[in-house]
Amino acid sequence: MQSNAFSRHAQQVLTVAQGSTSGPGSDPSIARSWLRCLQDHHLDPALAQPPVVLEQTRLQESRARLHQVLQIAEGEMNSLHQQLSGAGYAVLLTDARGVILNCVTAPSERRIFERAGLWLGADWSEACEGTNGIGTCVVERQPVTIHQDEHFRGQHTGLTCSASPVFDPHGELLAVLDVSSARAEVSRQSQFHTMALVNLSAKMIESCYFLRHFEQHWLLRFHLHAESVGLFSEGLLAFDGDGRICAVNQGALNLLGSRRDGLLGMPVERFFACSHDELFSRASPQGSTAWPLRTHDGRQVFASLRGRARVPVYPLARPSPAAAVDPGICLHDPVLQADFRRALRVYPRDVPLLLRGETGCGKEAFALAVHQASERRGKPFVAINCASIPESLIESELFGYRGGSFTGSRKEGMRGKLLQADGGTLLLDEIGDMPLALQTRLLRVLEERQVVPIGGEPQAVDLRIVSATHRDLLQRVEEGSFREDLYYRLNGLEINIPAVRERGDRAQLLDALLAEEAAGQAISLEPQARQALMDFAWPGNVRQMRNVLRTLVALCEGQRIYLSDLPPAVRAPHAAVDVGSPREGGGADDTGHAADLIAGHARPQAGAPLQSAERQALLSTLAQHRWHLTRVAEHLGISRNTLYRKLRKHGIARAG
Repeated sequence: MQSNAFSRHAQQVLTVAQGSTSGPGSDPSIARSWLRCLQDHHLDPALAQPPVVLEQTRLQESRARLHQVLQIAEGEMNSLHQQLSGAGYAVLLTDARGVILNCVTAPSERRIFERAGLWLGADWSEACEGTNGIGTCVVERQPVTIHQDEHFRGQHTGLTCSASPVFDPHGELLAVLDVSSARAEVSRQSQFHTMALVNLSAKMIESCYFLRHFEQHWLLRFHLHAESVGLFSEGLLAFDGDGRICAVNQGALNLLGSRRDGLLGMPVERFFACSHDELFSRASPQGSTAWPLRTHDGRQVFASLRGRARVPVYPLARPSPAAAVDPGICLHDPVLQADFRRALRVYPRDVPLLLRGETGCGKEAFALAVHQASERRGKPFVAINCASIPESLIESELFGYRGGSFTGSRKEGMRGKLLQADGGTLLLDEIGDMPLALQTRLLRVLEERQVVPIGGEPQAVDLRIVSATHRDLLQRVEEGSFREDLYYRLNGLEINIPAVRERGDRAQLLDALLAEEAAGQAISLEPQARQALMDFAWPGNVRQMRNVLRTLVALCEGQRIYLSDLPPAVRAPHAAVDVGSPREGGGADDTGHAADLIAGHARPQAGAPLQSAERQALLSTLAQHRWHLTRVAEHLGISRNTLYRKLRKHGIARAG
């Protein structure tokens, strides 16, 4: 029976060599791989044979060569296995030849994958195993999914593999990250979600390896958006003490619109509108908070520089007057536009701004836009979330400390956020959650314009304060959890940032966010999809809209997003409309579900009102506490472990 199945599969493979383009061979990448296996490697698709496995000593040598990569990848592989719910999946890391160096799977399933040939030391190159996720990824140097009968060898048609390349800082293939499943019911459409996760994990490994590989160099991290500095999509650029570029990642090449050979060996100031000394003066050992920086073609990015700062300190080159008035955010809503103009008038006079609005509505983006449009645009913009830092650490985070001032402190001490923002702007996000004791100290800083680090001496500080909250601070004052005098000190000008559903520029906002996430790709929205996005209430506001669009762009296989691609929660009111819009491939429901999961809104199960109510309560409480899980657990009166179990049960995962 099995040999007959192998023979039928072999016949299907051989038809491709004869010019047929039916079945799996209709995919150009599959057809190319099958032809390589037949013509270059002379493999027999019907032949079943055990894998080629390296001897133990050679395997150890291979692992030693990639010791640092394996160290970095181990945590990411375990995390990826958990995200995939574990059951039925093996997460594999190979070297650049396709030899398996590490495998993460459930102990009870190890035998299943070993029977499929997924051994440590097994060579899964195309030359040995034919078309497969690992080997074809090695050749194609891009993410690939090989689903069941798309494999060359008949013995592998029970596998589904999604693999993504990991490149070194010089653009050479370093490793391959692969997720394989031996379950027969796995559909190709379900792999959209898996492929997105594998690709994200590969990029994380790639970035961490770059950062560690160039620990002794100056490292510039930059992105078009301040909040994306530090994420896998950022640009990384390493340069030596003379300011000459040693290495760049693909993100930097994309952001600068340049080829690798056009950057390597060049002085860094050739690409940015600041001098060698100005750039070096911004360095800090751990990488400072992101500050605005302009490229020579006039685009603004946000950057941080890791390295030892050099003196003297010069101000960064200021952007042109035309650029200075560009707020950098969507402000077509007349009320929001008027509030922005009011903020710009009071900001130079040291009038504190208090921004109020729902979670995710863009308070930080508004504050940053005010900073960029002011005379302080070349100075630091430092944001601290008062709700996300443990109460025991927030004092040292804000005020810093002298080295050795308490047990566990750094020997060299730490410069607090207030001093980091000296000369620029400090955003106190979720100010309503600041502990009372710190409110007193903050009030003193605002009155005296001096910061006293823990165990240190007073230091003068010059900064502008912007506060943001989704809470009613006057109610907090009445409850006794917020100081009345601090409230009036921070509330120089109160501005309400509207929720997305209340904005008059929703269409322009949608277009602007889609253009940002597409990053130069010509991606458009089908009219029905656009209408569904416009009609959705967006309870998570701009943050939720951005995350959903980011996922849609990442999963878009053509240049158009259809209604069927949207997460179920977004397209629900439009369910009566045909969701089977024409597009390449199928599985609209699976694709939408994948997008929904990545956006942090898994589809609720029908017919389970109690579960649906519990899930909704969890989402509401998570939003209220901005995903501070300790506070969420306390609010619900459950332990953190119980909270984790409930999040897994309902398929809730934090977006981005």
